[in-house]
Amino acid sequence: MASPGKSAAADFGLYRPSEEHDMLRDSVRALSEAKIAPFAAEVDEEGRFPQEARDALEANDLHAVHVPEAYGGAGADALATVIVIEEVARVCASSSLIPAVNKLGSLPVVLSGSEELKKRYLTPLADGRAMFSYCLSEPDAGSDAGGMKTKAVRDGDHYVLNGVKRWITNAGVSDYYTVMAVTDPEKRTKGISAFVVEKDDEGVSFGAPEKKLGIKGSPTREVYLDNVRIPADRMLGEEGSGFATAMQTLDHTRITIAAQALGIAQGALDYAKGYVAERKQFGKPIGDFQGVQFMLADMAMKLEAARQLTYAAAARSERVTLGGDGEDLTFFGAAAKCYASDAAMEITTDAVQLLGGYGYTRDYPVERMMRDAKITQIYEGTNQVQRIVMARNLP
Repeated sequence: MASPGKSAAADFGLYRPSEEHDMLRDSVRALSEAKIAPFAAEVDEEGRFPQEARDALEANDLHAVHVPEAYGGAGADALATVIVIEEVARVCASSSLIPAVNKLGSLPVVLSGSEELKKRYLTPLADGRAMFSYCLSEPDAGSDAGGMKTKAVRDGDHYVLNGVKRWITNAGVSDYYTVMAVTDPEKRTKGISAFVVEKDDEGVSFGAPEKKLGIKGSPTREVYLDNVRIPADRMLGEEGSGFATAMQTLDHTRITIAAQALGIAQGALDYAKGYVAERKQFGKPIGDFQGVQFMLADMAMKLEAARQLTYAAAARSERVTLGGDGEDLTFFGAAAKCYASDAAMEITTDAVQLLGGYGYTRDYPVERMMRDAKITQIYEGTNQVQRIVMARNLP
């Protein structure tokens, strides 16, 4: 199969992936196969953080490529970020959450933070001294994020935060947390503000890691805020602008979840292709049977359709970042995340089917890929919510 994504987004007239993008893909794939893939099964089996992946990504400046050059980052465009996440997810979905969640957690700082906050928090992220997480969801505020109960009360030159955040990816490992909290309960979503909380702030603690179906190497924990007193200048933007910042962030970062889904699906398809070429039944490789060929054709078709949509969404994300019209980004971000994750679930399920009984065992990677794919339909907004978002923002 040709290297995926060589001509993606070109037909949309937005921007064409350059030779640099293709070189980036090749280098990330080589790094992932050499430094990340050998530990993927072990990371899943033991449910441990993929430190080898973090070390490899940071050593090659691939852990947070989105950080602007002004703060020591690579200043990579949205498509480059997608390619990094996609290629890492192809071998290990848990590891792909390092660059993905670093972007999710820090993008509110990029979008709404003061120049001082950008220098303070983006610089250590760029040079590998820190990781970022994003704290929006709560025990009683998931799809209805506006119903959050975490509060931030002004006290002189400080705010005091109290509450619980749930389903926080890489919690306990990350050093910085973008936290959404209610500053004016009377205004509902317009009374929510965004803050940067540090892991070492007094009153910050973490729950036990969740026991999950997939992405077992990426810790998911509750974050407890017990009278956490932080300087007022750690607010991102104006008071009451936090919910708008959160939604703008998701418009961009849902595309990274689509990228993760693409990578998982590509890994499953690649493995299944190799397997059916070698596995023999009735005297010939099972890949010679038309029924199997039709399954592979459908898998490849869904994957390439998802890739085209995801790269088109990345193009729109970049256009907005550069100050262009972002009117349709909300639709495309939701569509890419929804379609790619649905496709990944279907493709990984079919990969398990193609391997038969072997596919159902942990001796082969496709069952892990199938488990990992499921979360892409759930986090950063369930696919049911994505369809609501799309319907409200039809282009």
